[in-house]
Amino acid sequence: MTQQVEAHMSLSLDGFGTGLNQSFDKPFGDADGEALHRWMFEDVENNAAEIERVIDYGAFIMGRNMFGVGEGPIDPGWQGWWGANPPYRAPVYVLTHYARPTLTMEGGTSFHFITEGPEIALELARQAAGSRNVAIAGGVSTLRHYLNAGQVDRLYLSLTPLLFGSGERLWDGLSAELKAVSARHTKYTTHILYEPVR
Repeated sequence: MTQQVEAHMSLSLDGFGTGLNQSFDKPFGDADGEALHRWMFEDVENNAAEIERVIDYGAFIMGRNMFGVGEGPIDPGWQGWWGANPPYRAPVYVLTHYARPTLTMEGGTSFHFITEGPEIALELARQAAGSRNVAIAGGVSTLRHYLNAGQVDRLYLSLTPLLFGSGERLWDGLSAELKAVSARHTKYTTHILYEPVR
Protein backbone atom coordinates (compact mmCIF):
# COMPACT_ATOMS: atom_id res chain seq x y z
CA MET A 1 0.00 0.00 0.00
CA THR A 2 1.29 3.46 -0.92
CA GLN A 3 2.27 5.70 1.98
CA GLN A 4 -0.28 8.47 2.61
CA VAL A 5 -0.04 11.88 4.24
CA GLU A 6 -3.09 12.57 6.39
CA ALA A 7 -4.05 15.45 8.65
CA HIS A 8 -6.28 15.89 11.69
CA MET A 9 -7.71 19.09 13.10
CA SER A 10 -10.44 20.08 15.54
CA LEU A 11 -12.11 23.35 14.52
CA SER A 12 -14.87 25.61 15.76
CA LEU A 13 -17.83 26.05 13.40
CA ASP A 14 -16.30 29.30 12.14
CA GLY A 15 -13.07 27.52 11.26
CA PHE A 16 -10.71 28.40 14.12
CA GLY A 17 -8.28 25.91 15.65
CA THR A 18 -6.94 28.29 18.30
CA GLY A 19 -7.79 31.69 19.69
CA LEU A 20 -5.67 34.81 20.02
CA ASN A 21 -3.07 35.33 22.77
CA GLN A 22 -1.61 31.84 22.99
CA SER A 23 0.73 31.34 25.93
CA PHE A 24 2.25 28.49 27.92
CA ASP A 25 -0.61 28.89 30.39
CA LYS A 26 -3.21 29.03 27.61
CA PRO A 27 -2.17 26.77 24.70
CA PHE A 28 -5.38 27.62 22.80
CA GLY A 29 -5.19 31.31 23.65
CA ASP A 30 -8.50 32.98 24.45
CA ALA A 31 -10.44 30.11 22.85
CA ASP A 32 -11.94 27.26 24.85
CA GLY A 33 -9.57 24.49 23.78
CA GLU A 34 -11.04 22.05 26.27
CA ALA A 35 -14.48 22.40 24.71
CA LEU A 36 -12.97 22.06 21.24
CA HIS A 37 -11.51 18.67 22.18
CA ARG A 38 -14.26 17.54 24.55
CA TRP A 39 -15.16 14.72 22.16
CA MET A 40 -11.75 13.12 22.80
CA PHE A 41 -12.03 13.04 26.58
CA GLU A 42 -15.73 12.99 27.54
CA ASP A 43 -17.21 10.81 24.79
CA VAL A 44 -14.42 8.30 24.26
CA GLU A 45 -16.66 5.31 23.49
CA ASN A 46 -18.51 7.03 20.65
CA ASN A 47 -15.31 8.49 19.18
CA ALA A 48 -12.99 5.52 19.72
CA ALA A 49 -12.18 5.02 16.03
CA GLU A 50 -11.36 8.70 15.49
CA ILE A 51 -9.24 8.88 18.65
CA GLU A 52 -7.27 5.81 17.63
CA ARG A 53 -6.76 7.16 14.11
CA VAL A 54 -5.29 10.47 15.38
CA ILE A 55 -2.18 8.74 16.76
CA ASP A 56 -1.87 5.71 14.46
CA TYR A 57 1.04 6.97 12.33
CA GLY A 58 4.67 6.20 11.67
CA ALA A 59 5.72 9.86 11.98
CA PHE A 60 4.18 13.28 12.65
CA ILE A 61 4.79 16.90 11.66
CA MET A 62 3.76 19.88 13.75
CA GLY A 63 4.34 23.61 13.79
CA ARG A 64 6.39 25.32 16.46
CA ASN A 65 3.34 26.74 18.27
CA MET A 66 1.87 23.29 18.67
CA PHE A 67 4.97 22.25 20.57
CA GLY A 68 5.43 25.51 22.51
CA VAL A 69 4.44 29.12 21.90
CA GLY A 70 6.34 32.39 21.93
CA GLU A 71 8.95 34.36 19.98
CA GLY A 72 12.54 33.22 19.70
CA PRO A 73 14.02 29.91 20.83
CA ILE A 74 11.89 27.70 23.05
CA ASP A 75 13.17 27.33 26.61
CA PRO A 76 15.49 24.27 26.57
CA GLY A 77 13.67 22.94 29.65
CA TRP A 78 10.30 22.92 27.87
CA GLN A 79 9.29 19.41 26.77
CA GLY A 80 5.87 20.06 25.24
CA TRP A 81 2.30 20.06 26.55
CA TRP A 82 1.95 16.29 26.97
CA GLY A 83 4.11 15.39 29.97
CA ALA A 84 6.87 12.78 30.06
CA ASN A 85 4.98 10.24 27.91
CA PRO A 86 3.41 12.00 24.87
CA PRO A 87 0.77 10.11 22.88
CA TYR A 88 2.65 10.08 19.56
CA ARG A 89 4.99 7.11 20.17
CA ALA A 90 6.86 7.89 16.95
CA PRO A 91 9.18 10.56 15.55
CA VAL A 92 7.66 14.06 15.54
CA TYR A 93 9.18 16.74 13.29
CA VAL A 94 8.67 20.24 14.69
CA LEU A 95 8.96 23.17 12.25
CA THR A 96 10.99 25.96 13.82
CA HIS A 97 13.52 28.69 13.04
CA TYR A 98 15.67 27.73 16.02
CA ALA A 99 17.82 24.61 16.19
CA ARG A 100 17.53 22.40 19.25
CA PRO A 101 18.81 18.87 19.98
CA THR A 102 16.40 15.98 19.52
CA LEU A 103 14.20 15.47 22.57
CA THR A 104 13.61 11.79 23.35
CA MET A 105 10.62 11.03 25.55
CA GLU A 106 9.05 7.96 27.14
CA GLY A 107 6.97 5.60 25.03
CA GLY A 108 8.91 6.05 21.79
CA THR A 109 8.17 9.72 21.04
CA SER A 110 11.10 11.78 19.81
CA PHE A 111 10.83 15.47 18.87
CA HIS A 112 13.14 16.58 16.05
CA PHE A 113 13.42 20.35 15.49
CA ILE A 114 13.62 21.14 11.79
CA THR A 115 14.95 24.53 10.64
CA GLU A 116 15.22 23.68 6.93
CA GLY A 117 11.52 24.13 6.15
CA PRO A 118 8.34 22.09 5.68
CA GLU A 119 9.48 20.16 2.61
CA ILE A 120 12.54 18.79 4.42
CA ALA A 121 10.37 17.95 7.44
CA LEU A 122 7.99 15.99 5.21
CA GLU A 123 10.85 14.16 3.53
CA LEU A 124 12.31 13.16 6.91
CA ALA A 125 8.89 12.11 8.23
CA ARG A 126 8.23 9.97 5.15
CA GLN A 127 11.57 8.21 5.58
CA ALA A 128 11.03 7.66 9.31
CA ALA A 129 7.49 6.32 8.83
CA GLY A 130 8.64 3.56 6.47
CA SER A 131 5.57 1.64 5.31
CA ARG A 132 3.25 3.54 7.66
CA ASN A 133 1.43 6.81 6.97
CA VAL A 134 2.54 10.31 8.01
CA ALA A 135 0.30 12.73 9.93
CA ILE A 136 0.23 16.51 9.82
CA ALA A 137 -0.68 17.08 13.47
CA GLY A 138 -1.14 20.87 13.32
CA GLY A 139 -1.38 23.68 14.05
CA VAL A 140 -3.56 25.61 11.67
CA SER A 141 -0.89 27.41 9.61
CA THR A 142 1.19 24.23 9.26
CA LEU A 143 -1.84 22.30 8.03
CA ARG A 144 -2.78 25.11 5.62
CA HIS A 145 0.74 25.12 4.15
CA TYR A 146 0.71 21.39 3.40
CA LEU A 147 -2.83 21.54 1.98
CA ASN A 148 -1.92 24.43 -0.31
CA ALA A 149 1.23 22.58 -1.41
CA GLY A 150 -0.90 19.59 -2.46
CA GLN A 151 0.87 17.28 -0.01
CA VAL A 152 -2.12 16.02 2.01
CA ASP A 153 -4.05 12.97 0.82
CA ARG A 154 -6.80 13.02 3.45
CA LEU A 155 -8.02 15.64 5.92
CA TYR A 156 -10.01 14.60 8.99
CA LEU A 157 -11.83 17.58 10.51
CA SER A 158 -13.78 17.46 13.75
CA LEU A 159 -16.18 20.42 13.83
CA THR A 160 -17.41 21.47 17.26
CA PRO A 161 -20.55 23.65 17.68
CA LEU A 162 -18.65 26.64 19.06
CA LEU A 163 -17.97 30.09 17.60
CA PHE A 164 -14.55 31.55 18.42
CA GLY A 165 -14.73 34.68 16.26
CA SER A 166 -10.97 35.21 16.14
CA GLY A 167 -7.67 33.38 16.24
CA GLU A 168 -6.03 31.00 13.75
CA ARG A 169 -8.60 30.19 11.05
CA LEU A 170 -7.92 27.34 8.63
CA TRP A 171 -9.95 28.79 5.77
CA ASP A 172 -8.06 32.12 5.61
CA GLY A 173 -5.51 31.79 2.82
CA LEU A 174 -6.49 28.23 1.95
CA SER A 175 -6.26 27.71 -1.81
CA ALA A 176 -6.64 23.92 -1.90
CA GLU A 177 -10.02 22.65 -3.09
CA LEU A 178 -11.52 19.97 -0.86
CA LYS A 179 -14.37 17.51 -1.39
CA ALA A 180 -16.27 15.92 1.49
CA VAL A 181 -16.14 12.13 1.38
CA SER A 182 -18.00 11.19 4.56
CA ALA A 183 -19.40 12.64 7.78
CA ARG A 184 -20.40 11.23 11.15
CA HIS A 185 -22.00 13.08 14.03
CA THR A 186 -21.30 12.34 17.70
CA LYS A 187 -22.38 14.08 20.88
CA TYR A 188 -19.82 16.91 20.86
CA THR A 189 -18.55 17.03 17.28
CA THR A 190 -19.10 16.11 13.64
CA HIS A 191 -16.26 14.21 11.98
CA ILE A 192 -15.82 15.02 8.30
CA LEU A 193 -13.36 13.35 5.96
CA TYR A 194 -12.16 15.51 3.07
CA GLU A 195 -9.95 14.66 0.14
CA PRO A 196 -8.19 17.32 -1.93
CA VAL A 197 -9.37 17.76 -5.50
CA ARG A 198 -6.30 17.08 -7.62
